[in-house]
Amino acid sequence: MEKFKKEIPFLAIALIPFVYLIYIWNRLPEKVPMHWNGAGEIDRYGDKKELVAVLLMLVGINYFVFLLIPYVDPKQKLQNMGNKLNIMRMILTLFMSALALFILYSVEQKNSNPGFVFVIIGLLFAFLGNYFKTIKPNYFIGIKTPWTLENEEVWKKTHELGGKLWFVGGLLMALTFVLPNNIQFYTFMGITAVITIIPIVYSYRIFNKIKNQ
Repeated sequence: MEKFKKEIPFLAIALIPFVYLIYIWNRLPEKVPMHWNGAGEIDRYGDKKELVAVLLMLVGINYFVFLLIPYVDPKQKLQNMGNKLNIMRMILTLFMSALALFILYSVEQKNSNPGFVFVIIGLLFAFLGNYFKTIKPNYFIGIKTPWTLENEEVWKKTHELGGKLWFVGGLLMALTFVLPNNIQFYTFMGITAVITIIPIVYSYRIFNKIKNQ
């Protein structure tokens, strides 16, 4: 019973987009916008029932993954994070629900500002980067390369660098909303590539350095 009480805040936040979808369901036409290009223009329509799948992928998967991973983590390292894991889970649930609500609102209004999506995702990257140094080696959360999973020191150093990159990169992503629509997407993808590739390469180099020592 105590565990269920602790789940109530997470479940309540995760259900908000589903409640909103029920609220607007009858106002939606059978065919609704399902995708926008980088300029914010609709380039695909689909059945409104697809929105249920969108919410399940964004909010549902996030909720159930974080619910289950502490119990299936073979090294039980996530349990050692204590309340920090719950804080991370709460923030991620809030971000995913906010993103889902924005998508539903955009579908209802047939209008989307891609800059707002980049702000949400950028702030999420910045938040995760801030928490990287507290994440213990595991198979579910963090920069999981063969080299970080092989050596705890490599994991630690990679996440120290990766955390700084993700924090700064996330803030830069959020700032792309001031750019013209036609270059927002490419700037966002460029930042994403940089903060993803550098930690992977760094983990390989630091692993070889430690191995040679």
